[in-house]
Parts: sequence; structure tokens; C-alpha cells
Amino acid sequence: MNESERDHYLDTPGARLRFRDEGQGPSLLFIHGWALDLELWEPLLGGLAASHRLLRFDRRGFGLSTGQPSLQADARDVVALLDHLRVERAALVGASHGARVALRVALACPERVTGLVLDGPPDELGGGRGALTVEIPLDEYRRLARSGDIEALRRRWSQHPFTQLVSPDAAAHELLARMLARYSGMDLLKPGEVLPPLGSLAPLHMPIRIINGQHDLDSRRASGAALARALPGATYISIPNAGHLPSLDNPELYNRALRELIAAS
Repeated sequence: MNESERDHYLDTPGARLRFRDEGQGPSLLFIHGWALDLELWEPLLGGLAASHRLLRFDRRGFGLSTGQPSLQADARDVVALLDHLRVERAALVGASHGARVALRVALACPERVTGLVLDGPPDELGGGRGALTVEIPLDEYRRLARSGDIEALRRRWSQHPFTQLVSPDAAAHELLARMLARYSGMDLLKPGEVLPPLGSLAPLHMPIRIINGQHDLDSRRASGAALARALPGATYISIPNAGHLPSLDNPELYNRALRELIAAS
């Protein structure tokens, strides 16, 4: 089966979402981070598909999905995809900005979530806006996007610490390059989205894992540790030999953390 034959599409208000549904067993739904797409999770499939149902999608405006990028719409899209696939409950795995989506789905619909993985999450407890500005030169990226120089934007983002792999595996580097080459920059053409406050984290009683790569930015490791302290019963995991993208850098240990989460659910 070639790559396009693995793709399916869901029409939802304002967007057409590409998704993949593979494997069988307890359901895991994966939510990728900024400027990436569903292929972020490709290295995990070999170790999980025989025992788990793996659901993943391109967030609206990223990868091959259409629509205006929106974290609030992403949370609704997660529920819409679960409904479309008749999945009553699933563990959610969110990477970077995808962790913000996963956390909001879990808070809004805890009855649909068996477990929660927040991988390299940004600061959610202190507002996060200042930290994001320090971590990512968004003003520079917006200038490039608005000038129409998408290739320069992609080059600059590919040099950022968030996109640097620790692993020497050539296939992981090639996969990341393919995802970055699909990034359109359209989310930078409009003002940044302001998310409503999280409110109380107390309703979350499912098993929770907070993951950071050992070599992730200090700010992301700090926000991950803070979330682990704030979320009831959360377990903090540092993935060795990994940066901000531990599912690419160290998929074997990442899969181990996911299997442990499912076993605890």
C-alpha cells in the first residue's frame, strides 16, 4: 500500500482533515505539534500497531488538511474524529502545541479520554505567551510568511532548536525534512490565537504522562515538570538521547511509555 492509500479524509465545519486509522486494540489518538503533521508518529507504528489502534490526523491548515489553523477548532476536531470512527474512548498523545489540544480535550470531555500524554508541552500554567515569544521568533517568521518567502521561512524554522534531532538515523531526518517541506505558514498570516484560561486541572483523574526529551529546551522541560506537579497523579518521564521530538529521536523508549500508559488505563 502506498502512502496516499493509507490516507482518509473527514469533512468537518471549515476544514477537510487527513487522517489515518491503523492497527487494532486500545485506541491511541496522536496530535502533532506546530509546522508538522501526522507523519511525526510514523516511527512508532512498528512497535504499536500489532496491539493498539493508532489514530492520527493533520491538524487543520497543516500537512494535507485544509482550513484555518486554530487550536480551539483542533480540540473540536479531535472529538469529531472520535465520533466519526465510533471510538467512544481513547488515550490522547499530544506533542508540543498538540499537547495544548490534548489537554483541552481531556478537560472538556474527560469521559472520552482513557489516558493523556503531554509531550514537550509549552507553559500552560503561567499563560505561556511570554515563553513562546522567547522560544520562537514569531515576529520574524510572520514577516517571512507575509512576504511570501515560504522557503526562507522553512529554512529558518529547520534551524531552530525545536527541529534539531539528536538521533543520527537518516530515515528520521528525512521524515522530518518532508514534514517541514509541507508547512505552508498560513497560520502566521493572521494574528496569534488567544486561548481561554484552562481553569482547574482537578477533573483529570485518568493516567497522565508528561514527556520531555532529555535535551529539550530548558523552558519546555521546566513547563513539563510544572504540569507534572500540578496534574493529579501525573508521572514525569525524561526520554534520553532525545530533543524536542523524542518520538523521532528515541521511538523505542517513547513506545514503552505509551504501553505503560495503556496498561495503567
